[in-house]
Amino acid sequence: MSKLNHVFVAIAMSLPALTFAQVHENAAELLAGDRVRALGQQVERPPAPQGEAPRLPDGTPDLNGLWVGGGVVQDMALFLKEGEEILMLPEAQAIKDARTARDNPQYWCLPMGVARTTPYPFRIIQNYTHQDATHLFILHEGNIHSYRQVFMDGREHPEYLDPTWYGHSIGWWEGDTLVIDTIGFNGKSWQDNQGYPITEQLHSVERWTRTSLGELRREVTMDDPGAYEKPFTLEFTAQLAQPGDELMEYICQENNQFGIAGGHTNPYGEPAQ
Repeated sequence: MSKLNHVFVAIAMSLPALTFAQVHENAAELLAGDRVRALGQQVERPPAPQGEAPRLPDGTPDLNGLWVGGGVVQDMALFLKEGEEILMLPEAQAIKDARTARDNPQYWCLPMGVARTTPYPFRIIQNYTHQDATHLFILHEGNIHSYRQVFMDGREHPEYLDPTWYGHSIGWWEGDTLVIDTIGFNGKSWQDNQGYPITEQLHSVERWTRTSLGELRREVTMDDPGAYEKPFTLEFTAQLAQPGDELMEYICQENNQFGIAGGHTNPYGEPAQ
């Protein structure tokens, strides 16, 4: 069970007047330095475990484990790789400018996309056996308890795809780096709380490298000619969770006060009755 979620749930329950959006917005001030911040409270975060990055019996880097961080919540511009810039097309800029907090898909219990994350942990699951990997899974605690499926068996992207929130992901190893190539997005997710948009043309390439026992580096290159003038790359570092921490069940709909339950119009469907 995640220590961060214990804090988040305890504080949220003690402040019933807050909307779900307010609670989530404050909790999303995630992982700054050696602290985790939630609703103005600060929880000390122990340093990442030290040591060499482990490997599976076949020599493959072992990414298994419960991780925290590794993505953007508030503003993806803060995570740009040195020398990179975000150049939006006018139509994408207009979409971003028109968005307000109440439109944020996160507050409607909808998936977060690829570059984005939540303040809550995620678990990577690899093959432990001697057989070649066929799949890799990323299980997300936050928001809707969702997951990503990465095909590791050498297949290509299908010629025709039904657009989805997380897209279609294939993966392979380049040395000690896991590369995840994803297309087939539905264009509905926000990349952060600022409202940076994507379109169905997005092609993302992630590079995951376990640099030590306690740290996992992640680069995400976003190539979306429907929204941006050129590709750009974001850099993140996830930290291994503390021993004893586990994923908690997180059923977003139980506290969806900001969305339909709160009487707000659903931007993704029919107005609330």
